[in-house]
Amino acid sequence: MYTESYLLSVAQNFRIGTDIVSIKPLGDGFINDTFIIRTSSHNRKFILQRKNKVVFPDVPAMMDNIERVTAHLRSKVVQQGGDPQREVLTVIRTHQNLPYFQDDNGEYWAVCVFIEGSVTYDRADTPQLAFKGGQGIGKFHSMMADFHEPLAEVIKGFHNMQWRFTQWDRALSLDKAGRVASLSEEIQWIESRRQRMLDFQNRITSGEIPTRVSHNDTKISNILFNADGDVLCVIDLDTVMSSTTLNDFGDAIRSYTNTGAEDDRNLSNVTMSLPMFEAYTRGYLSMRKDTLTLPEKQWLAFSARFITFEQVLRFLMDYIDGDTYYKIAYPQHNLVRTRAQYQLLLSIEEQYPLMQRIVEQNL
Repeated sequence: MYTESYLLSVAQNFRIGTDIVSIKPLGDGFINDTFIIRTSSHNRKFILQRKNKVVFPDVPAMMDNIERVTAHLRSKVVQQGGDPQREVLTVIRTHQNLPYFQDDNGEYWAVCVFIEGSVTYDRADTPQLAFKGGQGIGKFHSMMADFHEPLAEVIKGFHNMQWRFTQWDRALSLDKAGRVASLSEEIQWIESRRQRMLDFQNRITSGEIPTRVSHNDTKISNILFNADGDVLCVIDLDTVMSSTTLNDFGDAIRSYTNTGAEDDRNLSNVTMSLPMFEAYTRGYLSMRKDTLTLPEKQWLAFSARFITFEQVLRFLMDYIDGDTYYKIAYPQHNLVRTRAQYQLLLSIEEQYPLMQRIVEQNL
């Protein structure tokens, strides 16, 4: 999509020196376009990203969030005698002293330092990796626990159940794809849990469950480790916002513990793996238990039900709307996703008492 000469012209707006050797694509992200910059100065590398302004309509606010969060993390690492160049994401500013560059096409670009010698995992498919993933997010939450400044809402209503139900009610009313009449059972799944989910949301809105810095994309590939397997830092901070950190825990459990695929047609494949839950929870609380409030501890396990329910709702809502948000491979794809995610929710609900016991044992 972008020529190397064009990428070079973009990169030269940042304070990375003039000795750029190459700029090549890195990974296959679904949201941003990512490239690795190699320089001849001590073989230093940088990450260049085109930020998706459709997903993130206010990139300057997003970059401000990232800079404030990384500044706080850096101060913590320094206090603890660590290496801030390796244990914190470092944003590179432009020659105009901005954390982003906007090109002639209105596209936004950002650069950060590539952390040498770091190790990443594509997925957590063993309890050992689940434990590491829990440590990574737990460490991030613990270090940000005393950061009390509000962050910009870069994605409207993200994990806000009141907002999701406003969208849901509108979708049912409009019935854009003419599918509501055939979905009475699936709609009942949502409605039978509405009040329970809104009650949990009200605990967040009232402040009983505190608002903190949350990452909002807790997959293990967003955690860097050193060669010994110890956590270095959390990366991909585009979605950092102010919300409850329980959402991060719940979303991690939703993805780490699912024994089937998110769009599995064979529902017998789909269950929540209790060993994976135990491993992630143990890793998370080993880093986080001292900075959790009592309500956060009490509702930690429930967050997995909350986030999984939200995903059931979102898949079904998109199917009702005519598949306008999630990419689909076939006409019933979002309905298949809905049913698979609901099967996971049922498994989580069934094992919920055991999940609560595991949390209590690790506090």
